[in-house]
Amino acid sequence: MSDQIQLTNHKQYDVIVVGAGLSGLQTAVKVQHAGFSVIVLEALDRVGGKTLSVQSSSQGKGVNDLGAAWINDSSQSEIYKLFLEAGLKPEKQLDEGNTLRQIEDGSYISVPFGQLFVDEEEAAAFAVLFGALRKVTDASNLEDPITGPDAKRLDSLTFAEYCKELLESPSTPIIATYLARALLGVEGDEVSALFMINYFKSGTGILNLVSDGPDGGQYLRANKGMQTISKYLAAQLPSGSIHLTSVVKSVSQSAAGVEVVTTANKTFRAARAVVSLPSALYPTISFSPALPPSKSILSEGTAIGAYGKIIYVWAIPWWREAGLSGTFEAPLSGHVSFTRETSVPEDNQWSITCFIVGDPARELSKYAQKVRREKVWAQFKQVFEGSGVLKGAKVPEPIQVHEIAWKRNQYADGAPTAVMGPGVLTVLGEVTVNPLREPWRRVHFVGTETSLVWKGYMDGAVRSGIRGGEEVVKALREEGR
Repeated sequence: MSDQIQLTNHKQYDVIVVGAGLSGLQTAVKVQHAGFSVIVLEALDRVGGKTLSVQSSSQGKGVNDLGAAWINDSSQSEIYKLFLEAGLKPEKQLDEGNTLRQIEDGSYISVPFGQLFVDEEEAAAFAVLFGALRKVTDASNLEDPITGPDAKRLDSLTFAEYCKELLESPSTPIIATYLARALLGVEGDEVSALFMINYFKSGTGILNLVSDGPDGGQYLRANKGMQTISKYLAAQLPSGSIHLTSVVKSVSQSAAGVEVVTTANKTFRAARAVVSLPSALYPTISFSPALPPSKSILSEGTAIGAYGKIIYVWAIPWWREAGLSGTFEAPLSGHVSFTRETSVPEDNQWSITCFIVGDPARELSKYAQKVRREKVWAQFKQVFEGSGVLKGAKVPEPIQVHEIAWKRNQYADGAPTAVMGPGVLTVLGEVTVNPLREPWRRVHFVGTETSLVWKGYMDGAVRSGIRGGEEVVKALREEGR
């Protein structure tokens, strides 16, 4: 590319947004509402990114979320605002009935909803470990984590190592593994302790992150699916503003503007660009000039978790009739780490979602679809039938099965967000203050991992889009556009 892009040779936009997930769409809407022209380039054949809603079955009007599914109406104010604007009704997560726990020795227990403990010893370990993690989280620096107390040492440890340091107990590796898998789709020895602590703080605390109740990360679902919000944002843009199946291969820039080229060799030009991709995917785009050291460190030092779902849909809620919540927990047993009921009674949609995360997800992905489904269904039946709570009855065959493994999507490469291993935050802190959020000349960066609040969640994605939109609009106005 020449030093000066000739913007007059093609239609010029004020802003090009790469990615039509919640972050990119919210950015585009902000730009559009400020009076500037914008175009969105999306690699997939749909909008929504990691929000993906599908019809539950041919027997009803209900939907299931294969992607992000939960919000709350208190601390997640930005996504909840869009939730209401899009005309969605909240479906409160079921919090009654017994929960099943699959023990590592192959046995089962049934406990009241919300109780995860096998015995008093494990309950005591949980209280000590969570208490210690809450204390260090409260003392940490949310905006610049590497400047917090003992930050460099924490960043030198994996989360598993730090938990063991806090508490020597047989329960410690179980709790550390469960948290890392459930929240990030990774193992406890793959993520920096400092990153994990910052993640806790971003989500308003460890207890809220794992909670299905008010203020929790898993409190409310959408009756018509969370992808409705992405479609709502897309509808606010002028017709023709979103180009689907447009895979970006290069982003070039000069003092005059930016040029974005797709794999189909279509060229788009604008004054500025916004990249809404996880940092781990920056290498999939050729940047000219090359990204600065901070962005290179990010792209090389982050990875996206292995996160998948298998959803079973039934005509009746057989588990409710048996006094169950539809939840089972299997921290270190089998392919499924945990389940949640994901029904919408008003639509006669009855379903349970199985979460396959971390190493179990990687292992399961080695098999063909038929084998994957057989293995998960075998574990599911084993837990519900083997626990004895059904009193000899069998789990009925589902009327529909949905499956997704986000690692198999080359344009997502996993879920829910990019994760940093030990040492990455320390190196970044030596280079710059805000590596995730800082622009590179005329190119700006958004995405849920860049949010200070609720990173990795839909609310974080929307907040980053708001921040990115305001940032680029300010830059355009300062240029006199």
